[in-house]
This record gives sequence, C-alpha cells and structure tokens, in this order.
Amino acid sequence: MVWAEVCAEDEKGAQVCLPEPAKRIVTLSPGATELMFAAGAGDKVVAVVNYSDYPPAALKLPLVGNHTRIDLEALLAFKPDLVVTWVTGNPPAQVELLQELGVPLFSIEPRTFEGVSSVIERLSTLAGTEQEGYVEAAHFRAGIKAISEQYRGAEPIPVFYQVWEQPLMTINNDHLIGKVLQLCGGVNVFGDMSRLVPRISAEVVLEANPHAILTGSVDGKSDGQLDLWKNYSGLKAVARDNLFFVPASPISRPTPRLLEATELICEKLDVARER
Repeated sequence: MVWAEVCAEDEKGAQVCLPEPAKRIVTLSPGATELMFAAGAGDKVVAVVNYSDYPPAALKLPLVGNHTRIDLEALLAFKPDLVVTWVTGNPPAQVELLQELGVPLFSIEPRTFEGVSSVIERLSTLAGTEQEGYVEAAHFRAGIKAISEQYRGAEPIPVFYQVWEQPLMTINNDHLIGKVLQLCGGVNVFGDMSRLVPRISAEVVLEANPHAILTGSVDGKSDGQLDLWKNYSGLKAVARDNLFFVPASPISRPTPRLLEATELICEKLDVARER
C-alpha cells in the first residue's frame, strides 16, 4: 500500500505533517497513551511513560521515564516517527530539545468534550487508523449528548471537587472536570477562580458550604482523602452524607473513559439531590 502525506493540527495550533502514517509512536502522558489506543493505533505505540496503565496492553510497553522527567536517550533509541506530548505536563526544555532534534511532535491537551473527540480523530489521521478513530470519537460524542439531554433540566446543586488534600486543590469551570460537573447540573463553588487548578483553604470551602464534595481515588472508594471534612458537621455535604468518590483515572484523563466517569458523577449528584 502506498501512503500519502498525513497532516493534523495540534493543540498549540501547529500543523503536523508526516510523509506517511506513523508506525513508531511514543506517548508522554498516560492520557496520550489511552488516546492512541482509542484512536485504533495501540499496536503502533512502541514506548510510554510511567502510569500508562490503560488499556491493560499498555502495561506491557517499555517506559521512557515519567511525564515530568523524560529519559530522552531511551526515547530516541526507539526511533519514533511521532511523539505525542502533553502541553502543560511535559518539561518544556525536553520537549524543545526533541523539536530541535527533528522528532515529529504532536501536542495534546483537550479541555472540552468536543476536544476529546477531535483529538481522537486527529491522532487517528496521523496513525492511518481513521476508520477506528472516527467510530470511537462518534461514540463519545453520542454518549455526552445523551447525558446532556438527560440532565438538561436537573436541579442545580453546589459542588466542591477536591483534586488534592495536601495542599488543598480544586478546579475551575475551564477544567474538563468542571465541565463534567456543569453537564450533571452541578454548580462548581470555585468555578469562577482564575487558575485552572487553584490552591484553596479549608476556610473558603466552609464559607462556600457545598451540598456535595467529590474527589478521585484509585478504585472509586474511600481512601481517607475526604476525612478532613467529617470534622465539620455544619457543612451541608457532611450533614447530608454527600462525600463521594469516583475512580481517579477516568475522571482525570481526557479520554473516552471520561464518559463513564461523567455518568457516575451525574448519578452521585442525583443521590445528593435526594438527601
């Protein structure tokens, strides 16, 4: 088969063109790894970074460091014809060095539901797997649309999403998790903050008095991260037993699994509305 040049625009606005579809892909974030598999190109991924644990096949792939410290020597040894980078997660100096060395880079960081579908399509274009990628993207779009229609008239409920306990961190409405909360009828009590992932204090949470508090954990079960709030019986989320856990990877990665995480959060907020 004779391939023609393939091109796609990345999240930085760069037009990335390859003489033929990529055959040796390295992904520099767990989310990028998932997205390549979702795009139908898992068999073209030759190396990944630490915590690339989904799908299970990704666990068998060799590592080239982690997303904050890339082993460039190991990466270059794989002779990649495409490296998928994470805009705000990878070290800028190392990414720039790869660019200077002439390694084809494609930067991703979708922050909307449509962005997830779109990046799957664009990655599939670069990998020559558009048939699989476009089907997956369409499935994700349809799932989000169905949830949107189901919760369009949902009663608004004030919500606090805790990203981290020490230091205490949350997300604003520009974050993809913030968009999940909105889709489910949640009102992010810190949605208007300027930083994407701001640090906050316990005092401002108490002042906001959310009706529900959510966080991610490894298996979606209590891991002690929300125990702090149990000391504040006057907090509506505590008084109504609305402290909820969701699996961390599906909610924190902009991949098709965000669909199942969104469904779960919507269900949790429905429970909170009834209490």
